Amino acid sequence: MQRVLTDPVKGSLLVAEPFLGDANFERSVVLLTEHNDAEGSVGFVINKPLDLQLDDIVIGFPSLDTIVYHGGPVQQDSLYFIHNKGNLIPGSQPIKDDLYWGGDLEPLKEMISCQLITPSDIRFFLGYSGWGLGQLKDEVEDKAWVVLEQQAVNVLHDSPKDMWNKVIRALGGEYLLWANSPLDPSLN
Repeated sequence: MQRVLTDPVKGSLLVAEPFLGDANFERSVVLLTEHNDAEGSVGFVINKPLDLQLDDIVIGFPSLDTIVYHGGPVQQDSLYFIHNKGNLIPGSQPIKDDLYWGGDLEPLKEMISCQLITPSDIRFFLGYSGWGLGQLKDEVEDKAWVVLEQQAVNVLHDSPKDMWNKVIRALGGEYLLWANSPLDPSLN
């Protein structure tokens, strides 16, 4: 069974309750890449693939057979990435363990061209999820999100298909009701 955290922390997962009421986060799993009580939070929805390949949206980028994910409702015209290459990509920001976000694009392009980065090393996102000062804490207290340790999923390897349901089922107990709830509660 997964351990539920009382507060969000950098590197934790946010799992949306089934009736959150926001289409951007419906049955979402979000990886928090930054969390600061004084400034706010940033994360990426890791289980919402778009029907786009990287080549479809970035001209002149080296070919990498990977899809792009909907990272969240903020700056959806900007590309972001999470990876496991750490200091090999200058400017990378550590998240937790061997997981990083962002970094300089030129070294990234070079590594992709030299096949030093594979699709299992990186995930790309259009947009990000952001919360202002105190906003995420309030949402967690209102039970809009369950906060879990990041180990609940392998961010770079697990399939996004049914990720939300898989995480909810692993929580067990009262959360099993969530796993079986319909998208539209009026159909219950």
